[in-house]
Amino acid sequence: MLCMRGVVLPEREEREFWIDGQVLRAGRPPGGRAGREAETIVDGGWLLPGLVDVHTHPGALEPGTPFDEELLRRQLGEHRNAGVLAVRTPGTAQRMPAWVEKDPDLPHVVSAGRWLATPGRFFPGAGRDVSEAELVRAAVEEARASSGWCKVIGDWRLDEPAVPLPLLTAVAEAVHAVGGKVAVHCQTAEGARHAVLAGVDSLEHGMHLDPALLDRMAAQGTAFVPTLSAFGANADAMRAREPSVRRDLWLAGWDAMPGTVRAAHEAGVSVLAGTDSFPCGTVGGEMDWLVRAGIPAEVALGAASWTARSWLGLPGLVDGAPADLVAYTTDPTLDPGALGRPSRIVLRGRVVR
Repeated sequence: MLCMRGVVLPEREEREFWIDGQVLRAGRPPGGRAGREAETIVDGGWLLPGLVDVHTHPGALEPGTPFDEELLRRQLGEHRNAGVLAVRTPGTAQRMPAWVEKDPDLPHVVSAGRWLATPGRFFPGAGRDVSEAELVRAAVEEARASSGWCKVIGDWRLDEPAVPLPLLTAVAEAVHAVGGKVAVHCQTAEGARHAVLAGVDSLEHGMHLDPALLDRMAAQGTAFVPTLSAFGANADAMRAREPSVRRDLWLAGWDAMPGTVRAAHEAGVSVLAGTDSFPCGTVGGEMDWLVRAGIPAEVALGAASWTARSWLGLPGLVDGAPADLVAYTTDPTLDPGALGRPSRIVLRGRVVR
C-alpha cells in the first residue's frame, strides 16, 4: 500500500493520501489489512495533479511524415517521464489507436481525431483533406470517432483567407449538437475572429487575435492555447530572414502575443499550456513562457496541471480520483525549473519514478 504526504497545490494545504489500486484515497490508510504494509513514497515537499499538455502531436516528427505507432509510444513515454500524465492531441495524421488508452504505462490521451483541412489550408495529405462542403459532416465524424473533439484548420497562410465564418459556425453547431467540442488552428486576425464568433471551444495558437474579442471568449468559455514556446523557438530565425509580407506579418503577430496572452488572463479567459513541438515532455517550458508573458506563476502552473485537468474533465488530488500525481522537493511556483526535476511520478497508481 503506497502512501504520501506533502503540500497540495493549488490549495497549499498539507495532506495525506494512499493508493487503492488505481484510485487515490484521502487521509491515512485503514489499518489491520493483513499482508498490506504501508510504504511511504513521498514524505514532504509539494504534490501536484499530473501535468497536462493540451496541444501536442505525438506519433509523427512533423506534419506530412507517416504516422508511426512506435514513435507514438515513445513520445507518450517522454511526456510521462516528465510528469505529463494527460495530453490532448488536437489533430494527428490518423486517429489514435485503441491500444493507447489501454496501456497502463502511458498518459491519459484526449484525442481530436485527424486534422480537418479544406483546400489550401494545411500540408497536403497531413490530415483529412475535405472540401468546404464536406467539412461539417467530417467534423462530426471525427468528434464521434475520437474523445469527443475535432480539430479544424481555420486558416493557414497569413495573407490568405480563413475558413468562412458561416461555415465554421455550422461546424461548431453540428459538433456541439452531438456533445462534441471544436478546436481551431488560427494564426491570422480573420481566422481568430471567425473562431471566436463561431463559438468554438478552443483557439490553438491565436496569433493576431484581436484583444477586443477576449471578453466574448471569456463569456462563452472559449479557451486560449497560445503555444508560446513553439513560436518563441522560431522567432530569431524569422527575424534573420529577408523582409517580406509574410515574415513581417508573422513577427508583428509574435511581438503582440505576450501582451494578448496577459490580457486574455486578465479578461477571465482560460489560458492553457500546450507545446506543439518536440521533444515531448517540455510543458514546463511553456509555463515559463506564460510567466514571461505576465501571467502569475501559480496560474501558469495551473495551466499545465489542475486548471487544464479540470478543463478536460479530469479531477485533481481528491478522494476517489485517478492516482495520477507528481511530487517536487521545492515549490514549482517559486522555482519553475523544478518541473524538470520531479522527485516522484505516479501514474494510474503505479510509481513511474
